[in-house]
Amino acid sequence: MWKPNQPGSQTPPTPEPARPQPPAGAPAFDAGRAPGAAASATGEQATIGKSLVVKGELTGSESLYVDGKVEGAINLPGNRVTVGRNGQVAANIMAREIVVLGKVRGNCQASDRVDIRSEGSLTGDVVAARISIEDGAFFKGGIDIRKPGQEAKGGSTGSGSTSSSTTTSPTPEPATAGSH
Repeated sequence: MWKPNQPGSQTPPTPEPARPQPPAGAPAFDAGRAPGAAASATGEQATIGKSLVVKGELTGSESLYVDGKVEGAINLPGNRVTVGRNGQVAANIMAREIVVLGKVRGNCQASDRVDIRSEGSLTGDVVAARISIEDGAFFKGGIDIRKPGQEAKGGSTGSGSTSSSTTTSPTPEPATAGSH
């Protein structure tokens, strides 16, 4: 019969398992869900760890957290791709939501939004309905803001906006001036 302390003293070690949880870098996703659903949401997210290197095309129907290196293409429409602080991605990314905390070299196409955090670096063109670039983040490329209905490449309004290859945002003005 040994009693080092009360049984409540075993609860301090529980913060340790919370450390490897990848969604901690993306609180907006977990905030929208109930605490019980957040645990099941982590089961729907694949993780590429720091020591892993993937070359090729990644496709699937679950969210992805990249903390290692990926070269090729990432196609996860309808899901979230998060590039962690240690992540290095040299690939074109297509997803519903893209969050950049590490380095990305390649074009990003998101049906919802692209979020470049303060530690993040993105070199490539962005096509999304919304974009967020925090202070301290690095971005070099073009931005094409499209409404959710315009995400298909075959649209006539899309072909007028694809002619812009610079990062200037007043590109839509000439298109509206002709119809105005």
